[in-house]
Amino acid sequence: MAYKRDIKAIILNGGCDFGRCPLASRLPTALWPVVDRPAIEHLLLRLSDYGVKQTIICSSCDESAVKNAVEVNNYNMDLKFSESYLPTGTAGCIRDAVSGDCDSLLLVLPASMVNVPDIETLIRVHHNGKCELTVVLNPAGRKGIANGESMGIYVCEPTVLKYIPPEGYYDIKESLIPAMLRAGRNIYAARLSAPAGSFRNHSEYLCAISRRLENTYEKAFNLPVFKRGDSQTLWMSSDSQIDASAQIYGPVVIMEGANVSDGVIIFGPTVIGRNVEIGRNSLIANSVLWDDSQVGSNCEIEKCIVDCQAVIQPDRILQEKSVLSRPQGIMKSLSDSVLAAVRNNTSSVFQAGIEKVDKEPYVRSQPDRGNIFSWVVAAGFLLMVFIWLYWSNIRDLWYIWQRSDEYSSGLLVPFLTVYVLWSRRQQIASCSTKPSLWGLPVFLAAQAMKFFGLFFMYNSMERLSIVVSIVALVLLLFGWELFRKVFTTLVFLCLMLPLPYSIHSSLVLPLQSWSTSSAVFCLEMMGYDVVREGNIIDINGTAVAVAEACNGLRMIMAFFVIGGFIVMLSRRAWWEKLVILVSGLPIALLCNTIRLAVTAVAFTVLKGEHWEKVFHDFGGYAMMPLAIGIVVFELWLLAKIITVQTEKQIVSMNK
Repeated sequence: MAYKRDIKAIILNGGCDFGRCPLASRLPTALWPVVDRPAIEHLLLRLSDYGVKQTIICSSCDESAVKNAVEVNNYNMDLKFSESYLPTGTAGCIRDAVSGDCDSLLLVLPASMVNVPDIETLIRVHHNGKCELTVVLNPAGRKGIANGESMGIYVCEPTVLKYIPPEGYYDIKESLIPAMLRAGRNIYAARLSAPAGSFRNHSEYLCAISRRLENTYEKAFNLPVFKRGDSQTLWMSSDSQIDASAQIYGPVVIMEGANVSDGVIIFGPTVIGRNVEIGRNSLIANSVLWDDSQVGSNCEIEKCIVDCQAVIQPDRILQEKSVLSRPQGIMKSLSDSVLAAVRNNTSSVFQAGIEKVDKEPYVRSQPDRGNIFSWVVAAGFLLMVFIWLYWSNIRDLWYIWQRSDEYSSGLLVPFLTVYVLWSRRQQIASCSTKPSLWGLPVFLAAQAMKFFGLFFMYNSMERLSIVVSIVALVLLLFGWELFRKVFTTLVFLCLMLPLPYSIHSSLVLPLQSWSTSSAVFCLEMMGYDVVREGNIIDINGTAVAVAEACNGLRMIMAFFVIGGFIVMLSRRAWWEKLVILVSGLPIALLCNTIRLAVTAVAFTVLKGEHWEKVFHDFGGYAMMPLAIGIVVFELWLLAKIITVQTEKQIVSMNK
């Protein structure tokens, strides 16, 4: 074929993770198993099958485990390693890997992929693009994949080397592509039919494995197919032991030596590695259990990775976790037995990348019943003391929530807080309970605030001491680890408190004047003849008074409650959450303006105080769904506009 050329493959092996993903910090992602063998081995076999004769593996830190794992295998190619202890960037890796003149086509690939694309297809799309650089993108519109997200795969002509400086850090997306665009060179963007399944952490790995199992063909893993139905494929080794009472709903892979006890339920997509032990009556769902791991009885494991030789104690409930193994002392370098295991594609290679230090195991021992009983008694006693101290303040808050339009939304805050804590119950349960004596001085400070407010008749100080006391009790009973988990929830509790009177009174009149002015402007834009006299709007001869209760403060407080609730439940970057919170004030004012304008127009048609009151009250309630809809639209818009600028340039240059 015309596009059949000499190819030099450059594999980018990710550097040290520095603790962002605990499992990736211990074991390079290139060695994470993709069913039957490490991810990098799948990639090297694909390159070897296509006939690639030279491959360079680039690492940004000491990756001796990867080097030792691949050196002992025969891939019928010249395999070299390029290691850099300083960051050089993806384009810098190309420069260092070539290290001189080159006339071969350069194929840049990440080391960690679940579904390695067909090499011939990559070369063909690059040839059809007729450009010096082809960026391979994931398919558009796939579930779980951002539209236009790069696979980290690039096909380069050797001429791109002249755009890379001879030394220093240089990235492909942020440096090389903009430099080529400024030089007037075209960049080709190609979308393949199936995602590559590149991964850098726990969640991306599980998502890629799930997609692989759900879309693979029946004989993909060289294992017998035990059962076949609608998406119910079960690949099972002949020497694995599955109890007759176990229920398995595919797609599921069960490898050699696995032992599944009675009463176990497995939901796919799931991979059970070699020699894995699963205790009776346990539930495994959408997880990957690596070789030689053990799961106790009555466990619930969902969306988890269980490390090689990790042990999960009975009666544990784990969700979206990386369960690490317990290192046995200081780990030595690869032994002869490990190297032999690598040659046979067994799981021991995955232990090669474990750091040479002891770490605390993830699985904690269960507390005894006596400690639990003592803790419950202490918590109950402190709760009764808390209610006794603040009973009058709680009763006053209830009165304010019932009678005040501005602060009626505060009634929802305790219930929403309980729901948020319930939704985070798995993360909270995983925290160690270590009572902190720091809670005692904080509790005393809260009581000082209470008596200060009582003596000087400053009610806001008394109410604020309620939240401070709750903070103190959390520290005193549970300690700092759990406090950090629920800190934002504790701050959210402040929204149940009314504003201090001085702040409230300074806001009422300006907000009332603003509401009147904005409603008049909106009505004039709609073409109505409007005359304003103070806070009274005359529209077509009908006088509509903007009362103090219509100043928008109620809308502002209610929206901050709903906005804070949405922010705590959403999984977004911190700055996206900050955008939602900051936008709360203008959105609330906008909704209040719309309500006043629509109500004024309705009063020109409706006759009678009853119907006017019904429409007025209904308009207030109707604004909350509108505000929530605006927030949902804002979240959707943020997800759309947060893309890499250079990728936009690439797509615009696509032919």
